Amino acid sequence: MKNKLLFIICILFVSINTGCEKILDHQPDDRTELNSQEKVSELLANAYPKGSYITMAESMSDLAGDKGNNGKTFVNQFAWMFKDQLDPSDTDSPPFYWNACYNAIAAANYALEALSKLEETSATRADRGEALVARAYSHFMLVTFFAKSYDPQTASTDLGIPYVIDPQKVVEGSYSRGTVKSVYDNIEKDLLEGISLISDQKYTVPKYHFNTKAAYAFATRFYLFKQEYQKVIEFANKVYTTEAIGNNLRAWNTVYSGFGYYELEAIYTNSTEPANLLLQEAKTSWGRNYAGYTYALSESVLQKVFLSNSNPARKTFAQANKIFGGTELVYNLPKFREHFVKPSISANFGDAYNMIPLFTTEEVLFNRAEAHASLGNNAACIADLDVYLSKRLVSYSAVNDKFSEQKATAFFTGKTSSQALIESILNFKKIEYIHEGMRWFDILRHKIAFEHISADGKINISISADDNRKVLQIPENAIAIGLEANPR
Repeated sequence: MKNKLLFIICILFVSINTGCEKILDHQPDDRTELNSQEKVSELLANAYPKGSYITMAESMSDLAGDKGNNGKTFVNQFAWMFKDQLDPSDTDSPPFYWNACYNAIAAANYALEALSKLEETSATRADRGEALVARAYSHFMLVTFFAKSYDPQTASTDLGIPYVIDPQKVVEGSYSRGTVKSVYDNIEKDLLEGISLISDQKYTVPKYHFNTKAAYAFATRFYLFKQEYQKVIEFANKVYTTEAIGNNLRAWNTVYSGFGYYELEAIYTNSTEPANLLLQEAKTSWGRNYAGYTYALSESVLQKVFLSNSNPARKTFAQANKIFGGTELVYNLPKFREHFVKPSISANFGDAYNMIPLFTTEEVLFNRAEAHASLGNNAACIADLDVYLSKRLVSYSAVNDKFSEQKATAFFTGKTSSQALIESILNFKKIEYIHEGMRWFDILRHKIAFEHISADGKINISISADDNRKVLQIPENAIAIGLEANPR
């Protein structure tokens, strides 16, 4: 069944790159700008979401405690309380991110249309590869947040999201949500074709584009969600060998340990940091607000996550020594430096942006380790975790701190060795990705149940394994046009 959905392409937000506005807000007959490979390459800078998922993902997760202060904002409070947010003008809200992803998809589709009319060269093939992988990425993020997590038993009937493969010629179009399976099939098709075409040679700064390593990293995430673990391992091995991956992790227990607050802010999302595989600038207030949000890194979360007895390695992670604030009202691990963009030099207003690490070496290592454990390759999983811990544990000893099945099962009692190793990975990731929203992906994949309890104990929100509220509601205007809403 077809449904009409209102997509306002690249004119929803005047803050989006003006190049995108000039190209995409005209009717096709008047569009003469995309007549060269160079102009297509410029357009592809807009094929990445200019919004961030971090605020909603982090606030919904079990890493967000209630600090009890009164500095509440809707995007933080509504996400923590699992209330649907409907206003697309609220930066960091689900509708804002939905629109940001479809704007990115529109740019990718116009680029692909233009490339089909140009003479094929090595440069146009590389552009096509980037456009396809970027289109796959935005659709993947949409289906992750606005549909049920992939389940082989139900994916063919679970509601998906519109997979848009044609340029938007008119404001109103006919779209179908399809199923989670059909969306995943389209993502896989775009991803695999795109990966085969991408070339790192065409970029001045590859980390701002889907370079080959970033595309392989995306593939490890995609196949981990799809539960095709051997493919996770295959693509992870294309990023770095086991020998090389350790040298491309963040050096938290050595180099990073000597950095102060602003130095950590500067390096964490910098293109010179080897761990960063793909970076994207996004309009977001996260960088200025995450330390002071009411629902964030509270004292109770700090105790559960960062104490040495809270992880199966039974040692302190170096990140714990870099928690700043002194009080839970502003606890934070400095990761984001805000870029404030004014419309003119003399203006006293503007928009806040952060550089967001979309894919990192750490994620590749974690994904491979979990895939190994899921396949029963416990020794290979432990080898990956040893590499990781060597860069994280304070005063690391290759002899005394070597990880093992025994350490995992002693901490996660009643689990098999493979299950305990997977739980260990998820535990380490809570430390690694604090303030980055990545925990939400694990909650979805593993159907983790949890609670949000207010500081005064008056609010207790229980989120079950298959809770419908884990699936974000699609925007109000999409429902109003006729697209089927997610069940509540």
